[in-house]
Amino acid sequence: MLTIASLGMCAYGLFEAGWAVADLLRGARLEVWAELGLIAFGVLLVLAAAFVRVRLPGGVAFAIGAMFGLQALAVHDAVHLGGGIAPQVARASIAIVLVAIALSAARPSRGRPAPDPDRRTT
Repeated sequence: MLTIASLGMCAYGLFEAGWAVADLLRGARLEVWAELGLIAFGVLLVLAAAFVRVRLPGGVAFAIGAMFGLQALAVHDAVHLGGGIAPQVARASIAIVLVAIALSAARPSRGRPAPDPDRRTT
């Protein structure tokens, strides 16, 4: 499940950064700072996805921060491009699901504890 979460975060980051690069190449419909912000937060989310995958402490928090940045810029884009609220709800739902998957997979299982090798029965 951790792999699914990290791949989803990576795909989300690459999509946002790729969309911003394509928009800059076509002729920016948004301000340049907003496009560069999308690229920066997209790259940060791709990096955070790698941190989530290797269970680096703080990796999920780093990914949440990058997704918050992408969400804030998506709200800004919706105002300029007239996207409405439906895409915002969809993006937020995807982000929540990815974080929930990452957090559920990062927790240790609550199964039987491993035997203690220092304890000997004679």
